[in-house]
Amino acid sequence: MRIPKALSPRLQNLLLRRFGVYEKVKPAETTPSRIVPEHIEKPDYVLGKLLNTSKKPEIKNEEQIKGMRNSCNVAANILKIIQAFVQPGVSTDDIDELVHILSLEAGAYPSPLHYKGFPKSVCTSVNNIAVHGIPDLRPLQNGDIVNVDITVYFNGYHGDCSKTFLVGDVDDHGLQLVHATEECLNQAINICGPDVPFCDIGFRIHRVAKRHKLTVLPAFVGHGIGKYFHGPPEIYHTQNRYPGLMKPGMTFTIEPVLSHGKENTILLEDGWTVITEDGARAAQAEHTVLITEDGAEILTK
Repeated sequence: MRIPKALSPRLQNLLLRRFGVYEKVKPAETTPSRIVPEHIEKPDYVLGKLLNTSKKPEIKNEEQIKGMRNSCNVAANILKIIQAFVQPGVSTDDIDELVHILSLEAGAYPSPLHYKGFPKSVCTSVNNIAVHGIPDLRPLQNGDIVNVDITVYFNGYHGDCSKTFLVGDVDDHGLQLVHATEECLNQAINICGPDVPFCDIGFRIHRVAKRHKLTVLPAFVGHGIGKYFHGPPEIYHTQNRYPGLMKPGMTFTIEPVLSHGKENTILLEDGWTVITEDGARAAQAEHTVLITEDGAEILTK
């Protein structure tokens, strides 16, 4: 956050101690949606079809689990390549272009593209943008943090993962936020296994975030995933009473969003971009996990 010079040194120090030093961003000019060749298999929502999903969490068989492993592997590999590409001067639209190209080269469809009208192939959320940022032409600045949320549709299954990357030299507040968010995700995955209540995930993340004096943004949840992009169960990252137990064969995402500030967020006029109300930075980390007979497997590792 750039501190106004008119503020007294005392107020400047208070703001710096609370949120750190970074540039608040807002959506900028972008480019048209990218084209997907005819030979790439497309999900039902792109074809104008409705995919009926069960109201209960799906327990996948071995063939379905194999499909999930393959799609998640594609998504994870793209995210790894993106890490080296994220640096000052690169725009989030450049990231979108690379994700799009890598998806097509892998024979996959970039799942966000045209999902309920989303115009791009990946979500990129910079600094105070909490989730669902639309890639644009603003160059990333030294000190930014940016979440890149990648989902691909490959051979009939979606694989979903995200990571918040550090752009150049990030201040200590930003480093702490990103590392604590990753710790929340890892701690949540560690408790997953057969007959564990879904709600335990939120309680574990809440405890870890509280220890770091950070806020979990409650508006965003993880979700079941498979041939469908989103389905049951819903995975809450705060204290909750969501019913149900994990069972072997279930696949879902865990994707906490943390901030230094308050929990309130604002949906912008584009219908997608969500910013923190107080301008604080937000960080997110996400994996797709499979519940196994003796624990959980990270499919997007």
